[in-house]
Amino acid sequence: MLYPLLRPLLFRLDPERAHHWTLGLLDAAQALGLGSLVAPKPPSAPVAAMGLTFPNAVGLAAGLDKNGEHVEALAALGFGFIEVGTVTPRPQPGNPRRRLFRVPQARALINRMGFNNLGVDRLVYNLGRAPYQGILGVNIGKNFDTPNERAAADYVACMRKTYRLASYLVVNISSPNTASLRQLQSGNELDRLLDTLKAEQGELSRSFGRYVPLTVKIAPDLSEEQIDTIAQSLLNHRVDGVIATNTTVSRTGVEGLAHGDEAGGLSGAPLRERSTAVVRRLHAALGERIPIIGVGGILRGEDAVEKIAAGAKLVQLYSGLIYSGPQLVAECVRALAQR
Repeated sequence: MLYPLLRPLLFRLDPERAHHWTLGLLDAAQALGLGSLVAPKPPSAPVAAMGLTFPNAVGLAAGLDKNGEHVEALAALGFGFIEVGTVTPRPQPGNPRRRLFRVPQARALINRMGFNNLGVDRLVYNLGRAPYQGILGVNIGKNFDTPNERAAADYVACMRKTYRLASYLVVNISSPNTASLRQLQSGNELDRLLDTLKAEQGELSRSFGRYVPLTVKIAPDLSEEQIDTIAQSLLNHRVDGVIATNTTVSRTGVEGLAHGDEAGGLSGAPLRERSTAVVRRLHAALGERIPIIGVGGILRGEDAVEKIAAGAKLVQLYSGLIYSGPQLVAECVRALAQR
């Protein structure tokens, strides 16, 4: 595979510039039919969850392709499903640059991107042109200047525009980079939001003649009591799935390292244990009633196995791709198949 040769060059570039350059290379490789040089093909290992059949249990987490511009090239890496976004109703630039940092000694990233995206209309346009026919998740959020008391309207607007294209929808209420967003995870606010979104899901299901599962993405920075409360809300509202977890505001594992004190959400290897602990606690509360998608700190096949052993049904990758390369997808699928 080419990535071990390219990584030193990419790590000399600003992380955000390297991100866009890498996606461009993947698009070019896909167009030229050179996918086998980028990543090995994983074995077939279907998994059923949320009424869907996934070709394998390893997906791409939201954040890498915010605007749905590279879905086909990313799918060629062997993912069982692709999640795009986070998308907001209106375009927004996100936070000022620099806003993405590597911490190589800890195999970690810190980002404070701030839901930078071109808006839901552009996402819908891009997805409408993509030939991808696999399982597609659409991660939706609120604009930074929408107050929490009106947040439901932003999520509903995104649901209405993306419903026909999505295999499942993700309600992102856990990014640490949008002020007050995480307050939507708290008891009454979460219940009010889910009331609205589940009602909208029902209306859209009747209008389109198909049911699109609705999932919620939660933070790792929650107490056991908070996790239990969220789990009960998910059960009460018959939410279809939960993604655990987003990035953390903790700096455990990067103390004293270059960029380790940058503001934003920490991902990568230092997040692994905490995200797995959240998966385990959620599973204790939910059992098999609501499937869990485990994400956070997966850099080896063994890390994916750990998430599944803790109770996840599916897993997602992002930061691990930066450090381990595209071959991580097939490595994780093989490890899970052997388990």
